[in-house]
Amino acid sequence: MRAATAGGRYFRCGDRGEGATPRPVAAADRRPPSTTERDLSEAVKYGGSARAPSQRCQRVEGGDSRMASFRLTGLEARKVFARMLSSGAGGSDAAVEAFDPAKRLCKLIISCRQASGLEIELDHSDLRVTPDVAERVLERLDNAGMLAYRFFEWARKQRRGGCAHTVRSFHTVVASLAKIRQYQLMWDVVAIMRRQGVVNVETFGIIMRKYARAQKVDEAVYTFNVMEKYGVVPNLAAFNSLLCALCKSKNVRKAQEIFEQMNGRFSPDAKTYSILLEGWGRAPNLPKMREVYSEMLDAGCQPDIVTYGIMVDSLCKTGRVEEAVFVVQDMSSRGCQPTTFIYSVLVHTYGVEMRIEDAVATFLDMQKDGIVPDVVVYNALVTAFCKVKKFDNAFRVMDDMEGHGITPNSRTWNIILNKMISLGKDEEAYRVFRRMIKRCQPDSDTYTMMIKMFCENDRLEMALKVWKYMRLKQFLPSMHTFSVLINGLCDKGEVSQACVLLEDMIEKGIRPPGSTFGKLRQLLLKEGRKDVLEFLVDKMKILIQEPLFD
Repeated sequence: MRAATAGGRYFRCGDRGEGATPRPVAAADRRPPSTTERDLSEAVKYGGSARAPSQRCQRVEGGDSRMASFRLTGLEARKVFARMLSSGAGGSDAAVEAFDPAKRLCKLIISCRQASGLEIELDHSDLRVTPDVAERVLERLDNAGMLAYRFFEWARKQRRGGCAHTVRSFHTVVASLAKIRQYQLMWDVVAIMRRQGVVNVETFGIIMRKYARAQKVDEAVYTFNVMEKYGVVPNLAAFNSLLCALCKSKNVRKAQEIFEQMNGRFSPDAKTYSILLEGWGRAPNLPKMREVYSEMLDAGCQPDIVTYGIMVDSLCKTGRVEEAVFVVQDMSSRGCQPTTFIYSVLVHTYGVEMRIEDAVATFLDMQKDGIVPDVVVYNALVTAFCKVKKFDNAFRVMDDMEGHGITPNSRTWNIILNKMISLGKDEEAYRVFRRMIKRCQPDSDTYTMMIKMFCENDRLEMALKVWKYMRLKQFLPSMHTFSVLINGLCDKGEVSQACVLLEDMIEKGIRPPGSTFGKLRQLLLKEGRKDVLEFLVDKMKILIQEPLFD
């Protein structure tokens, strides 16, 4: 039926069999290498030799000459700008960076090897930080809580009155510190917000989410109860935030218990019930979900588009896609049009079940109903084709996206990369990665996948090549990215390089997982390098116990 229509658009003759040949991407490699590809090749030479773990970051007396080069007159600046634009590879990016204080600050912060010397480097940069610039810098540093905090404090206290941080900047720092479990510093920032009169319900919502994600349920509840001490009256929005934090961290039973305890204090709305529905759906506990749904109707709360979306998602995740389709039909009959999210869930579920023709037909039905697909729906369709190894079709979907003015994002490319890597198609994955970096900025998942792939295939030199390219692009590695490469170095016996990387990780305020630190510890003890181990342990203690300024 609908599959016949679907076939003409995303299928071609011979494509319906298992394991269709991937669309060749090597053709692009026959063209002269792009700027980005040259960057990736040149990155092998980037960074120089490894330094000893105990080496300190030193500053040349009189200030950092790299930053001094930016102190230009207007005429000199225009000349530099012209040279950058005419210099070819990377010129426009370099020109933007030279005149963008946020990018200049990020480069300085990320490249500083010793966090304790960051404030001095920033002082000598002679850069004036506005609230907008600070906000952009902090957003880019969200993976490095201590670096973000140091910059935040420096900007707040800098000469000429300091920077009046925006509420968004405060929230970014609160989230960054909570992510690395620096809770005392996090509350110190909240205290500053209270003094400035900018603390609000959203502030506590962020903290509750972070505590719940770390499975600190009591602390999440405490945060809700302490709001009034900070001058913020708990309202229904705050109550919903607490329930949502608990449900998303798989503590739905606790959320239900709190809901029943506080039911008289707050009048639940559709959002309150939807949060509980999602929690029980994820459990999964469909009987309890249906019970909450009935209670919702009895309370006079009519389901909205969010409620229907949660029901469809929960049913699909428990393998009840036909029942989910019935819910979609029911909501349509009630005049509630399905959203792109609902269609993306259906398309994704059909893909997981390898019902590729149903996935395509659902996508086309959505368009026929006048709903414009977004990147999430397209990504679901890409996932469906990758699930059945039809990479050629997945690339056709990406072409269709661009034809409709929708740019594939890092998630789109990661879906394809992840599947290729899982199938052992390493060379194809690397070619796709090279194609990706010409059209889209890789994210943390991209870099982690590629580095892990090369490490697991004993191609450490390629893993380091990707790492150095990532650093050349001033992308701050996440805890997972650091850990994958450190583990890979340990597996190959490259203990010194692993130590350098671990120190760099700690200096950036990122706490290594116990398994990663434990593996390196065993190797150092085996080699009799207790002095290096003690040095790294001391670094860890400073990060965990005393994360304040030196």
